Amino acid sequence: MPGLDLKICPACGDRGDHGVAELPSPVLVCRRCGNRWPFVRLPLFALTGPSGAGKSTVGPLLARRLGDRVVVLEQDVLWTAGLREPEDDGYGQPRFRSTWLRMAAMIHQSGRPVVLCGTVVPAELESLPERALFTEIHYLAYIADDEVLAERLRRRPAWREWSEPRIDEMIEFADRLRAQAATMRPPVRLFDTTDAPLDAAVDAACRWILARLPD
Repeated sequence: MPGLDLKICPACGDRGDHGVAELPSPVLVCRRCGNRWPFVRLPLFALTGPSGAGKSTVGPLLARRLGDRVVVLEQDVLWTAGLREPEDDGYGQPRFRSTWLRMAAMIHQSGRPVVLCGTVVPAELESLPERALFTEIHYLAYIADDEVLAERLRRRPAWREWSEPRIDEMIEFADRLRAQAATMRPPVRLFDTTDAPLDAAVDAACRWILARLPD
């Protein structure tokens, strides 16, 4: 029987980035022994945006509304020292991103797509070997005006350590996302939460997901 970890060949036990063969249904091909085994290939939904824009607030409500269709997860639960790496641009972390893609692909073997809530842009996922395990990765980003983001982050508990320099970095990220979302590959859809009621933010995410679920 195939294992849940799609990076491990169930025949020889080799751990690697196995190739994907496109047939009537996708199969993985072990680069060591040539074994081929089918897997469930689904879209991944990345609910992204700067901290303070509303991802963590919307996530639990999405899980309640769409729990029979998708699995909603918060990426920061794996933000541990063992997965962190020195960053060149402040938003890299390929070990962390790869781990999440592997986790999502394993969950997909049960037949439900994952909605991953956390700050990410397409370039951080699309270039990874694990990207081949998904049909598409869809991106929806919550954003908000700079002043609103800053005030939301200042109100967070002290243990979250939102210093003014960190807040400035997040605002810079939000401004970059707002300016470049349409030209990213794939493009990132934006939803502004500055004045939007919570229900409107949840509704927007639900519509976005339901329109892209496989038949």
